[in-house]
Amino acid sequence: MRIFTKKLPHPDLPAEEKAQLLQNSEYQEMMVESTFMYLTLDLPTAPLYKDEKEQLIIPQVPLFSILAKFNGATEKEYKTYKENFLKRFQLTRLPPYLIFCIKRFTKNNFFVEKNPTIVNFPITNVDLREYLAEEAQATHSHTTYDLVANIVHDGKPAEGSYRIHVLHHGTGKWYELQDLQVTDILPQMITLSEAYIQIWKRREEEDETNQQGA
Repeated sequence: MRIFTKKLPHPDLPAEEKAQLLQNSEYQEMMVESTFMYLTLDLPTAPLYKDEKEQLIIPQVPLFSILAKFNGATEKEYKTYKENFLKRFQLTRLPPYLIFCIKRFTKNNFFVEKNPTIVNFPITNVDLREYLAEEAQATHSHTTYDLVANIVHDGKPAEGSYRIHVLHHGTGKWYELQDLQVTDILPQMITLSEAYIQIWKRREEEDETNQQGA
């Protein structure tokens, strides 16, 4: 991927001083290319509002909304102890298997918080072509992915448990695994879980042919 980084002046500085600093080379946008093991997807801050029955409402977000982080245009501010940066990301190559890590856990000085936001995602036909750099799109004939595994975290950060949903390629059926227990699960139930880590498989020519035949 390409990582574009631009240093920001301290927010407390006067506007004139900020404008002067932005002219310096230190504050110009820089780009580096980097490999990646997985893509971290940031969840929006979960609002703490209730419905008419005073029950907490669990917010939801579409997968493509949090994938926008990698469209090459979306900027996000990153803060360090001393400095602030604006960053944006753009993919230049898509691997046969793609791992998403949905960032549910954040740490502060006192405890770990978990964001319960549900991510709405399709099980198949997720096309990532628009997240590729324009020149890279011409070299990628296959950019569509199908979900093959979904790891879920249930409960509180320190006391929760994990489940995994796995696709059996031979039958096309989904199974849920927790410890030694294995049960069938309907695909539509997978999308209701607090997904944490997902593995997606790129659809090749033979996969597309099989899908059309089905």
